[in-house]
Amino acid sequence: MKIALLGSLPKGDKVREGWVDWKPEYVEKIVALLPGAEILHGDAISDNVGAELVVGHDLALVKEADLVVVDARAKIGAGTAQEMVIAKYFGKPVVVVIPPGTHHRRSNVVFDGQTMEDWIHPFLKISSDYVASSVDDAVKWVEKFFKDSAEFKVKDLSVFEQAIARFEAYKKNH
Repeated sequence: MKIALLGSLPKGDKVREGWVDWKPEYVEKIVALLPGAEILHGDAISDNVGAELVVGHDLALVKEADLVVVDARAKIGAGTAQEMVIAKYFGKPVVVVIPPGTHHRRSNVVFDGQTMEDWIHPFLKISSDYVASSVDDAVKWVEKFFKDSAEFKVKDLSVFEQAIARFEAYKKNH
């Protein structure tokens, strides 16, 4: 089984100097539960090879993976968000780690006078097959998925068409 880890990576050597890599925690916990897992990630290529090769590399990882895990404990960038959409294009299961009280998941957010107790960024929520509160939560879901993947309904690109259709129906009634 191949698992792609997606998330923010520092851009440039200077930024990388103070960076704490988030991937080893995932690798350690995934391999402990799934010893045969092969971990893929975008840190294996440098941006100095050019934009097309970087994008090609990262999207090839998503295509090759059996499942995608996204670290969204901190704010994610455009690349990670687009890789999630491409994962849906390839029909890959996507698990995103968004703890409560972080940039992409907030408690008791008020919109137009209505309180949303657990607001999750709409694009991340729709693009994900499971929103985990922690790395441990995500890894447990991954283990369950690989034990019985037939039990899970994995979203594909149609999730976006469905969202458009729901909005159009909503718009007619409001």
